[in-house]
Amino acid sequence: MSAMITIQFDTIARECPGATAGEPNPDKSPDAAWIVLEAANDLGDTATVAACRRVIDAGFKGAPAAPCDLNIVLNYFR
Repeated sequence: MSAMITIQFDTIARECPGATAGEPNPDKSPDAAWIVLEAANDLGDTATVAACRRVIDAGFKGAPAAPCDLNIVLNYFR
């Protein structure tokens, strides 16, 4: 299962190199990323852990997170 997620993430990561800084991040995606981070850590899902960390870091910086990382975080439990 983890390998499948890694392959999907690598594909998404190539298509979405990241977001640019400059806009505040008023949404609750960093909060969701903390929840997903805990679950992904428990499951050993390293690709999702990395995406969560990038979303959390963007939240700390007040920058928008990359859409591809948000997609991974917000759809993790679906």
